[in-house]
Amino acid sequence: MSGIHKSPFHGYSAEFDEHRLYNKGDSVKFIDWKLYAKTDKLYVKKYEDETNLRCHFILDCSSSMHFPSVSHFDVDQMSKYTFSSLAVLSLINILLKQNDAFGISLFSDKIDFSITEKSSYNHLQIITNQLQEHFLNKKDIKSTDTQTNLHYIAENLKRRSLVFLFSDMFQNDLKNEKIFEALRYLKYNKHQVILFHTTDFNKEINFEFSDLPRRFFDVETQQKIDLYPELVRDEYKEAVMGYKNELINKCRQYKIKYVNADINNGFEKIITSYLLEKQNF
Repeated sequence: MSGIHKSPFHGYSAEFDEHRLYNKGDSVKFIDWKLYAKTDKLYVKKYEDETNLRCHFILDCSSSMHFPSVSHFDVDQMSKYTFSSLAVLSLINILLKQNDAFGISLFSDKIDFSITEKSSYNHLQIITNQLQEHFLNKKDIKSTDTQTNLHYIAENLKRRSLVFLFSDMFQNDLKNEKIFEALRYLKYNKHQVILFHTTDFNKEINFEFSDLPRRFFDVETQQKIDLYPELVRDEYKEAVMGYKNELINKCRQYKIKYVNADINNGFEKIITSYLLEKQNF
């Protein structure tokens, strides 16, 4: 896959970033001969603007994203966070093979982690470790501050990027208009944005629980309520679908691609959406 993208910046006073191993087919004019003399291995000088595709992943890691709770990575019992993490890693592996730059920001009630865009296996390892660390700490109670954090991330994305947001878009203490306004921040600097609305469609949208009395917990506020699911199902579905449709309409207004990412399905829709948006970037 080496050389699949020809960068207009390649060799034009771009800022040196790092070395990478020489691949068959690379131009010999970028080989660092001094390093070859020291290591007896061929390395190519890589510049920061060598790639013409920059992707930034934004992942909501608040407590609601760990629904339904699982104790390990199990494809058959996947949480929203696990689904999003595996989807991100799948896309990063595609980007890495094509020598495209990738970065990530994790947020809850604050920015939990952020790293700028690069293309290297070390970069992938750092991101993988962070995703795993947040998974292992899933018992920590974290609320969501979508508006503040997306605004901060947007301000720090200095170069035009293809932005992927994975979130359930749930927040208790914020009006819908403020949540939607947070999405508009990501359109700064002409970024191309895809929202992967990550939900457990069966439980969170269709409210498919048995009709036995149940106790429901808000995982971010620890509030609880006892009820019979059948008594509130219709009203719940009407409210949540109303919110979802409003979210879809706002994405259209802001020219943000909306993708329904149901954790009960595979990653095919996510990979397809990436390939389609990449062609238009």
